[in-house]
Amino acid sequence: MLPIAYHPIYKYPLPEGHRFPMIKYELLPQQLLHEGTVTESDFHAPGLPEMQHILAVHDRQYVDSLLNLTLDARAVRKIGFPLSAELTERELRITQGTIWGCGQALQYGIAFNIAGGTHHAYSTRGEAFCLLNDQAIGAKYLLDNKLAQKVLIVDLDVHQGNGTAEIFVGNNAVFTFSMHGKSNYPFKKETSDQDIALPDNTGDEEYLSILRATLPKLIDEQKPDFIFYLSGVDILASDKLGKLCIIAGCRERDKFVLSLCQKLNIPVQCSMGGGYSPEIKTIIEAHANTYRVAKEIFT
Repeated sequence: MLPIAYHPIYKYPLPEGHRFPMIKYELLPQQLLHEGTVTESDFHAPGLPEMQHILAVHDRQYVDSLLNLTLDARAVRKIGFPLSAELTERELRITQGTIWGCGQALQYGIAFNIAGGTHHAYSTRGEAFCLLNDQAIGAKYLLDNKLAQKVLIVDLDVHQGNGTAEIFVGNNAVFTFSMHGKSNYPFKKETSDQDIALPDNTGDEEYLSILRATLPKLIDEQKPDFIFYLSGVDILASDKLGKLCIIAGCRERDKFVLSLCQKLNIPVQCSMGGGYSPEIKTIIEAHANTYRVAKEIFT
């Protein structure tokens, strides 16, 4: 079984100019079902989270402004999407999908969220299409409920997990690791517990070599009992918003990370993160590979 959180509102329609990034949330489940990687029984439609889990990470005034649609215009511009009740509900359900996935990963070893990876959301504000930080909320949920003692967040999106870094600064129960493009957004980086900033045009061989040299050592040092994996596919050479030059290495990256989790018996929750290649089929294929690899390893 591959437990996967997905709700129809994940594909919430946006005004012209914002639609393209959202198409994948509809097409990815269809592709996985069509090819037989998963079945309908693998999917779970998350409800709404308990507010205490959101407020364990995010400032109450900010959360109230989201719920009441009273964010000021500047804050909305930083998010990048027009604020609406539907958008806020979408973010809440994505967050609950990751919380649900935590329990599923503890039971089955791995769980997925078709969306999520909203790592640019800070404790007090949203940014870059991220309103609530789903994996940060999931990590705090595990710790507060004594379901984990040490959490490792492995963020391999092309963009640094700046919001996640800010949320957990000084929190020794969560170790934040971000390997990203040096000259990619955000241009003013936060400080994760460990950052690896890659130069433009880093290719498959160098990327994988660095990851293979870093992650096992990091796990050995930190000894996490739960891992969150942000598996953004915007590391691809074709990506419009990325500056790395990964071709076949995206699948190999996923295989390495997930094999390591399985070998070490560390539960892992995966959120999809970014992907902005010009052709939607490129994005879907790269995301689908994460699930295909997981099926090979965990079932």
